[in-house]
Formats: sequence, C-alpha cells, structure tokens
Amino acid sequence: MRAPYIEVVADADGVARASADLFARLATDAVRSRGRCTVALAGGSTPLRLYRRLAGADRQRVPWEALELFWGDERHVGPDHPDSNFRASDEALIGPLGLPADRVHRMHGENPDAAAAAADYERTLRESFGLDLGQVPMFDVVLLGLGTDGHTASIFPGTDVVHESRRLVAAPWIEKLGVHRITLTPLVLNRAAAVMFLVAGPEKADVLGDVLRGPYQPDVWPAQVIRPVAGTVSWLVDRSAASRIPHSLLN
Repeated sequence: MRAPYIEVVADADGVARASADLFARLATDAVRSRGRCTVALAGGSTPLRLYRRLAGADRQRVPWEALELFWGDERHVGPDHPDSNFRASDEALIGPLGLPADRVHRMHGENPDAAAAAADYERTLRESFGLDLGQVPMFDVVLLGLGTDGHTASIFPGTDVVHESRRLVAAPWIEKLGVHRITLTPLVLNRAAAVMFLVAGPEKADVLGDVLRGPYQPDVWPAQVIRPVAGTVSWLVDRSAASRIPHSLLN
C-alpha cells in the first residue's frame, strides 16, 4: 500500500477546485491509456461542489464522451427521492452535461428488497467490466466522503461489510439509522486505480485525525479499510477539517 497523498486547502470551494484538477487529470490519463474511464461517484454535500464545478467551469477539461459513471453507494430509496445519491448527482452533473443513459449505471434503490438490489448491481458491474465469476472490477477513479462516525460509502462502524471479501456489492442494515444501504464493498474499493477522499468542515476534524493517525481499527473507523492493493489514495481536505492531522503526514 502506498502512503496517502494529503492536500490541505483553504475551504470547501478549494476542495472542489483541487479535486476537479485531480479528477480531470486522472480521467484524461485513463482515457489515453485504456480508451475509457470508469468512475464511482459519492454522495454528500462536498462531492456535490465538485460535480457542479465539473459541469460548469471545468467541463471542458474532462473527456466526458469516454466516461462511464457508477455509484459507490445508494440509499434504499427511489431515484426521485430527496435522499437519493443518484438524484443529487443527476441534478448537479449528469443532467447539466447531458450524459447518455447507457453510460450512467445507477443502483436501483427503489427495489423493496435491498439485498436483491445489491445482487442486481453486482451483475451490472460484471457485465459492464466484462468480468468472469471471481473477478473484481478495477475502477479508474473512486470518489469517497467521510462521515463524522468514520463511515465511507455506506460502510458503517460495526457492520459486517467492513470485512466483506467475497461480494462486490452489499446491502448492510445500519442499526443506528434503521435502514438498509446499498454499497460497493472494500473488495471493490481497494482494487481502484485511484481513490479520492473529499472532506470539508470542522465537524470532520476529530474523525479525520483518528482515521489518518491510527491505530488501525476499521470496525471503529471504517474509512481505514480503504487501502488500495496497487492504487493511490488522495485526501483533499479543507483547513478546518485538517486541524488534527499531524504535520508529519502532510505532503
């Protein structure tokens, strides 16, 4: 595992600018090398700032015609629900860019059976990446956020999915929320070529410090389980969120 790259910027808008720079570079490199770029999008307010920037000021920097979009996780709701990660991404990015439906692969959170929705998305991944049974997709770019409880995607503290090593997609029950979520598993996330964590706000300072400076306790801080086998991890964080990161870890 390579050491993470940590970039500290002034504020949430700075996180959007820095992450847009990195995203554009990663996407362009992937398309030049392989002819396409596969991306797993994240939910949350900080990634939305990135999406709006990519659909606006920075849209010409990304080869959108060669991108395929997936999701790292989804709420157990329909695509029109206010809590839907797909809806937020569609309004901020996909709709404004006019991306064709055949390159947008959403999780079907409206399925009453969350486990069936997860199994269906696993089939989507296998078909889209041309995988045989037992193979794992390798995303070019995975975008992730960080919850104040240390969760990322929908991998929450104390859930079995933290240690999932067989399934590509799972539908864990989140006890404290009283809901199922649908999420890519660490097995998939840790095969990515590049993982980008976007973190902003003083409420994230304590958890970010705990995640980055250890000890390794993924059942307590699930974001720690994201350790790509051969890929890179970049943390793009604002100054208020970075206040507890030791200077020795900063790039």
